[in-house]
Amino acid sequence: MSSSRFLFRNGTVLHSSDAAAPITTFLESHPGAYTTTRTHHTASCLLFWERHVNRLADSIRILSNSAPKLLFQSNNHRLSLPVTSPMWESAVRALVDDSMNEALPIAMNERRGGEELSVTVLVCGSSGRFNGFEYVDEELMREALDVYVSVGCYVPRAFDVRGNGARLAVVGQGRDVANAKYSDWVRLRKPLEKLRPPSVTELLLSNDGDHILEGCVTNFFVVCRKDNDEAKGTCLHDQNNTCAFEVQTAPIQDGVLPGIIRQIVMDLFISHSEFMSAKICPRSMFPSLQQEKFFEAFSNVHRSC
Repeated sequence: MSSSRFLFRNGTVLHSSDAAAPITTFLESHPGAYTTTRTHHTASCLLFWERHVNRLADSIRILSNSAPKLLFQSNNHRLSLPVTSPMWESAVRALVDDSMNEALPIAMNERRGGEELSVTVLVCGSSGRFNGFEYVDEELMREALDVYVSVGCYVPRAFDVRGNGARLAVVGQGRDVANAKYSDWVRLRKPLEKLRPPSVTELLLSNDGDHILEGCVTNFFVVCRKDNDEAKGTCLHDQNNTCAFEVQTAPIQDGVLPGIIRQIVMDLFISHSEFMSAKICPRSMFPSLQQEKFFEAFSNVHRSC
């Protein structure tokens, strides 16, 4: 399967030009909410799958209410669907589960021994399918939404190898509707990609050129020495100021994607800080390029397309 990619629509294999195109090209031409993950341990499980499905449902709900043009193929940009979060989650989960149950066995059958798989799920639809209905129930949503599943080979990057670290540059402002993950961002970021210096592997977003929001395709964190006088009481999990360092990442409410890895990193520092040789406290605040106590920065290497 090394050179192959499978594309499914509602569980059926597609053999159109969309199936042969790179996944980024497909996302550019299809509005919708999406998520990307991969398999682990010789394709025996999907990484953080429950979290991905939950965020996918959240993204669909957010886009349907605040930016339907990013979700539906429609000229009616004022469309809004008054549906509840449990309904979105239930309908999306059922649709995605049905599609994945059809797609993964086929991809696994073509997989070579030892290969891992990259999986992208896109949920979209046409707003015209809702015409004439005053109430949107789960059954109608399942008929109106399409689920695309793209499965290809994934080659994990080796850690602790010189040259595999991220090389960063600040190039543009934050995303609109940043708390949802939508495919149109793949198209919108292309002008930023043209500004990428040859040696840079990730582009950072900032509204003022100093305070970092996130990367174009990654979350962004900095580790800095903690100033107990300035930071006293700012970390809910370190009221006694016992941490020597703090890891900073921009708050979700200030315009970043609620990334899966972002939350896992924050949870990790909270739950395992007592086992670390130097205690590190997580803190939601804008990482600043101007701060003097900057110690280290890192970004996750697999967040999205």
